[in-house]
Amino acid sequence: MKGTLVNAAAVIIGSGVGLALKQGIPEKYQNTLIHGMSLAVGVIGLQMALKTQNVLIVILGIAVGAIIGEALNIDGGLNKIGEWLSEKLSGPDETGKSNIGRGFVTASLVYCIGAMAVVGSIQDGLTGDTSILYAKSLLDGIISVVFTSSMGIGVAFSSVSVLVYQGLITQLAGFFSAVLSEQVVTELTATGGILIVGVSILMLEIKNIKLANLLPAIPAAAVIAYYWPI
Repeated sequence: MKGTLVNAAAVIIGSGVGLALKQGIPEKYQNTLIHGMSLAVGVIGLQMALKTQNVLIVILGIAVGAIIGEALNIDGGLNKIGEWLSEKLSGPDETGKSNIGRGFVTASLVYCIGAMAVVGSIQDGLTGDTSILYAKSLLDGIISVVFTSSMGIGVAFSSVSVLVYQGLITQLAGFFSAVLSEQVVTELTATGGILIVGVSILMLEIKNIKLANLLPAIPAAAVIAYYWPI
């Protein structure tokens, strides 16, 4: 849970800085900061992906996961949930300014619905490796500054969403860690690393990827690795 606790704290700290910068941050600084973080995220993803001992397992996992994800249309479902929440809980107040609900919902969706949240929490639960969540914490902290400067204190409350969502995934991963072999964990990690590279590509706006539809690749790779003949 240490990685998730740091992540939630980063959101709160970033929100505090954002409140102090109510006039907002110049766009050029925002872009450069995000691009720098994007490159760092890409390096982390590559380090994870290169840990694979059997690239066929990773490839098969991604192929199976992509089919499952597209069949379930996870990406589309998450977008609909986000739109529904935004409609029900957010929107401008009577003065036309963003209210607390909008900041909370928008930030919660950005911080929780993504490959880094899922892969990082699983990695923390399985191996105690918090590097992904620490990188995500830095990124979320910077985004919190930007969001809070424009949407207000509601962004800070999204730290609760981060704590509950990622904490639950970490605890579940920890529960299953006892029955997973080293091979399974290795290939699961490598598959997750590829999704993290995808996050970097999205952040750099190189290509629009439906990463949510690739999330089933992680459990798919784990199952394939479990039954793969050594």
